[in-house]
Amino acid sequence: MSGHLTVLTTTGSRPAAEALARSAVADRLAACAQIEGPVTSVYRWNGEIQTDEEWRVLYKTTTSRYPALESHIRATHPYDTPEIIATGITHGSAEYLGWLEEETTQAPNTPWDAAP
Repeated sequence: MSGHLTVLTTTGSRPAAEALARSAVADRLAACAQIEGPVTSVYRWNGEIQTDEEWRVLYKTTTSRYPALESHIRATHPYDTPEIIATGITHGSAEYLGWLEEETTQAPNTPWDAAP
């Protein structure tokens, strides 16, 4: 099965994670977004080792909606350089993947990405 993705990002607070998740689902950029956290992230930033609590947001979407989801995350994420990692879904139940496609398909009379 191809054409389906999970997309991961992290952010520094639960409210920020909820805002990222809700806005993407509301705009049908993802069928679902799960929030996990807090998790502890250890990373190098500006030459120093940092340790912070973060919340993960895991989106379920289609490959056709990925560019718009990535743009949305970049535009609404509070980080200068947000983590955005997409992984292909290689197997899944037909019913779930059908639902995922249905939820990320434009509803009638809903202007997404309107042409100029």
